[in-house]
Order: sequence, then C-alpha cells, then structure tokens
Amino acid sequence: MNIVLRKAAIPVALSLALLTGTVAAQSTAPASTSSSSAAPAAKKSHMQKRMDEVEQQISDYHDALGITDAESGQWNAYAQVMHDNAQRMGEALRNRHKNMEMMNADDSMKSYANIAQINADNMQKLSSAFSALYTVLSTEQKQTADELFKNRPPSGRKGHEKHGDKPASASSSATSPST
Repeated sequence: MNIVLRKAAIPVALSLALLTGTVAAQSTAPASTSSSSAAPAAKKSHMQKRMDEVEQQISDYHDALGITDAESGQWNAYAQVMHDNAQRMGEALRNRHKNMEMMNADDSMKSYANIAQINADNMQKLSSAFSALYTVLSTEQKQTADELFKNRPPSGRKGHEKHGDKPASASSSATSPST
C-alpha cells in the first residue's frame, strides 16, 4: 500500500501533466482522426495514450481508496470529471496545434491563455467533485486520500524530475501513470 501511496499523483499533477506533457509532445505526435478501437496498440494517438493513463490513474485511486458500493455515486462523478477534463484539454491542445502555423505571437499568447483557463476551470470542477467524494469516505479512506493527494511534485515522468528527485524503482510492483 505504501508503494501505491508514494506513486499516486495528485489531481493537480494530472491536469498539469496533461497540459505540459501534451504541449511538449504536440510537435512530435500527429493528431489521429481514426477511432481508438481501430488503431493498433503501437499506433495509438497521443490523446488515446493520455486517456489510457487517466483510466489507469482512476483505477489506481479506486483501488487505493477502497471505494465501496455506497460511495460509488460520488466516485463515479469524480471519475467522470477526470475523463471530461482530459478530453477537454486534449481537444484544446489539438486545436492549438492545428492552428499554430497560422498564429502570430498575439494569437499564440491568447491560445495559451485559453489553455491555462481551461486548466483552471478543470481543476475547479475536479476539486468540487473530489470534495463531494471526500465527505462520504471513512476515516481510514480519508487518511489514505490525504496521503495520496499531498502537494508534492509527481515522480517518474521523464524530463519532469526536479533535482534530487529519484526515478521510481524498477522493482516497484505498482506503476504510476504519467498524467
């Protein structure tokens, strides 16, 4: 359980990783217009990979918190916000990338400001959904959530480690999504 707690990313990291990771990769990953079910695993679009990472993070949180049937309504609302946020950010970044060649500096700045606003709006929605979930958690679950969502930098993301951060151990049995 300690490994899962150490490896779980905070919701802020999810949104920021979606923002920074997708922005960094948009020049190298072409947008895919085919459906994700038709694409082989090796040919998944960057967005589909991100959505898979969000799914994994949702699953990891669900398991770590031990969500019960009585909590499933609030949990499902929280998980849906995570899905919606990732989708909304992906669409905004795809649009920015698609129009980037035609943008002047002013347009680019406005586009980036729009992405930052979407990120802020997404975090407000996620925070509200999490508050509703947190109120129905048991004392033990709240303690686990408190540990999961401590304000600390995410670990294990290539190129996003700060000085002194160590990469995750290769022997670790739990995997941390890079969202």
